[in-house]
Amino acid sequence: MTEQEVRRYLRQMKDEDSQQAFRAFYDLTYDRLFRIAYYYVGCEKWAQEVVIDVFVRLWEMRARLPQLNSIEDYCFILTKNASLNYLEKENRRATLSSDCLPEPSEQADSPEDTLIGEELFAHYVKALDRLPERCRDIFIRIREEKQTYAQVAEALNISTKTVDAQLQKATKRLKDMLQPYIDKDER
Repeated sequence: MTEQEVRRYLRQMKDEDSQQAFRAFYDLTYDRLFRIAYYYVGCEKWAQEVVIDVFVRLWEMRARLPQLNSIEDYCFILTKNASLNYLEKENRRATLSSDCLPEPSEQADSPEDTLIGEELFAHYVKALDRLPERCRDIFIRIREEKQTYAQVAEALNISTKTVDAQLQKATKRLKDMLQPYIDKDER
C-alpha cells in the first residue's frame, strides 16, 4: 500500500463520494486490517465482522480522512479499538459460542506484557506490508494460514523450491526489520 495511492483514494472518497475509490481502498487495506482484528479477537468470523464495522466507520467519516497525518496508524488504532470493543461485547453475552472463546490462560498477561505484545505486533504488521508482494503472500499462506509448501506452490503455480526461497527471504527481511524492537524489549 503506497501512501500516494491511499491519499488519492481518500480524496476521491471525500470530494466525489466515490464508491469506486472506496472499493479500491478496501481492496488495498482489507487483508492488513483483518490480520490486526484476528490478532485481537482470535476468531475468523469475529475478525470479519470487526473489519466490516471499521470500513463502515471509515466511509461515514470519509470527509475527515484526508486530513489525517497517518492513515495507516489511524486504521490500526481504529481496528484495534473496534476489536477490543467487540470482544468486550461478546464476553458480556450469555450465549457465547465456545469455538471462539479465548482460553483463560491467554487472558492472564500483565498489562505491561500486553502493551509490549501490541507494540511488537504493530511493528510486525508494518514490516509485513513492506515485503515484496510475492514474499508477503507466501509468508502469510505458510505462517499464518498454515498451508503446506506444496499447497502454496500449486496455488501460485511455482515450484516448492521457489516457495522455500521466498519464505526464507521473507523471514530474513522480517527479522531484520523487527530486530531493533525485539532487542529493545529484551533490555
